[in-house]
Amino acid sequence: MPWYNSQIGVDILNLNYPDGRKFNRPSNKPTLSTSAKKKILFGDRGMTLEEEINESNKYYRSHDIAVIYKKPTPIQIVKVDYPKRSRAVIKEAYFRQASTTDYNGIYNGYYIDFEAKETKHKNTFPLKNFHQHQIDHLKACQKQGGICFVIIKYVLLKRYFIMPAQNLITYWDNQKHDGAKSIQFKQITDCSIEINSSYNPTLPYIKAVQQLIDSEKEK
Repeated sequence: MPWYNSQIGVDILNLNYPDGRKFNRPSNKPTLSTSAKKKILFGDRGMTLEEEINESNKYYRSHDIAVIYKKPTPIQIVKVDYPKRSRAVIKEAYFRQASTTDYNGIYNGYYIDFEAKETKHKNTFPLKNFHQHQIDHLKACQKQGGICFVIIKYVLLKRYFIMPAQNLITYWDNQKHDGAKSIQFKQITDCSIEINSSYNPTLPYIKAVQQLIDSEKEK
């Protein structure tokens, strides 16, 4: 089955990364009704971390708290067919460049840049979830005074953590020396700010961002 991208209104049959690796298309799951979505959102939830952050960002924008969006990833189209006038089918495409982090924007005059990751591990968080170019990007943003961090969701534990980018960078750089391939759960709890899911916003991460800003002012 092709992957239909609603943002560009086409079916994509073959999408690859810049280095030629295949992109794993998301499964075509049935679309939930609005009422069903609300039950999931405010009941058992069942939302992905991305959905929770996107909903929270809508709340922050609508209440003039922060302007933060998920970054779009440019696609280079290689081959297109037109089986129907109403819909094009992309036979082959590539991501133009490796993605940096998931989200960026502005809050209270501060540039915000962060990555969002979720894991089903209970005791560790694999460093392979990140890539060198993402670490380099966070380092560059920090150097310019940006507030950078990672939102980590432990799916099975239903717990959320805001880890400052500097801590992630330290663990990433240290793996070259100590060979550690994961961050232990206790290490994350010790160096991160834990947040809880809520009603509105769904994930109140801006409170943690303010804590990061306040801690930077104290240095």
